[in-house]
Amino acid sequence: MRLDFRIFKYYPFGGLERNFLRITEECVKRGHEVTVRTAVWEGEIPAFLDSPGCGVVVVPATGISNHAFRASYVRNLPSTLDGRSDLVVGFKQMPGLDLYYAGDVCFAAEARRRSFAAVRGLMARNRLFRLYERSIFSPNSSTVILELSRVQRDAYIAEYGTPAERFTPIPPGIDKERIRSALPSRDESRKRFRVDSDETMLLMVGSDFKRKGVSRAIRALGSISGGRACSVKLFVVGKGSSASLTSLARGLGVADQVFFPGPSDDVPSYLSAADALLHPALSENTGNAIVEGLVAGLPVLATSNCGYAFHVERANAGKVVDGLSFSQTAFDAALSSLLSEMPGKKKEWKSNALDYSDATDLYARPQIVADTIERLVEGKLRAG
Repeated sequence: MRLDFRIFKYYPFGGLERNFLRITEECVKRGHEVTVRTAVWEGEIPAFLDSPGCGVVVVPATGISNHAFRASYVRNLPSTLDGRSDLVVGFKQMPGLDLYYAGDVCFAAEARRRSFAAVRGLMARNRLFRLYERSIFSPNSSTVILELSRVQRDAYIAEYGTPAERFTPIPPGIDKERIRSALPSRDESRKRFRVDSDETMLLMVGSDFKRKGVSRAIRALGSISGGRACSVKLFVVGKGSSASLTSLARGLGVADQVFFPGPSDDVPSYLSAADALLHPALSENTGNAIVEGLVAGLPVLATSNCGYAFHVERANAGKVVDGLSFSQTAFDAALSSLLSEMPGKKKEWKSNALDYSDATDLYARPQIVADTIERLVEGKLRAG
């Protein structure tokens, strides 16, 4: 099979990008030819994309704003096509897809929550994103949708009337062995990150610090009182601008307790060193970091609007705070409660998290996506 995979940008530290790469590798392993069309590829191109019939095609794209850049990509895409693909798979919203990996939140639903002035100020962006979203989720579209989040599926159906049968649910795509292999090195990892045995290490993982709610976590850290206040450290691993967040931490008196080590290929070492994972996102379709924390045996404190927050509740390994009507005071209290309960419940939370992640399919996403791709191509061939 000849597959056409489309993604606006690839960089090696995003959750969507990691899943994209693992799905691509699984398809190549099965003997399929995969051409990736992207405007930006950061980092090395993996060896499996050097296989016969595979490769990366750079689509010319320009634009200062995000929506202008995406429009340029879509406009210039036809000049790179050779008419050889059996299936077009998109990992971001754009027209012309046979299969869409639904890694984005519903833009139309999110826009409705914003003020009229904010929406009016971004009319060009809104029109473009709604157009791309409608091309996928309209009842008249034939695009099959890989469902990552039941919450987002319901939002798309409510917004566009998308037939439910066009959604194919898929599990998280966590690399269990990659994470578990680092767990025995906890003491070594803490020494490396300069976290003492009597200190508590909180961890956040993810890029786009504003959307991930890093400021919420820093404010919660600043609210901690009593003797433990100076013994808690927050590490934020990912790609993003930290200047304003560092200033926020300084104003709250916790600048010496907040660390931004940048993006890392060695997230398992941070997971093995940490005592808890925080994910108070403002908007989050899924939240792979939540599941990665559970796989590593960490208690997780997340907001309910994250698509994977339900795993924390099902595992009974942490706390979930209301994210749709978020209250900083409630989140502060939840973090304080988590830290207070940790000495007595840490072993229980770890056991619950590990048991849940062993008993639940959190891993087979690449295989199920590849199965879906093969089924769709075979169906197209049968239909002529």
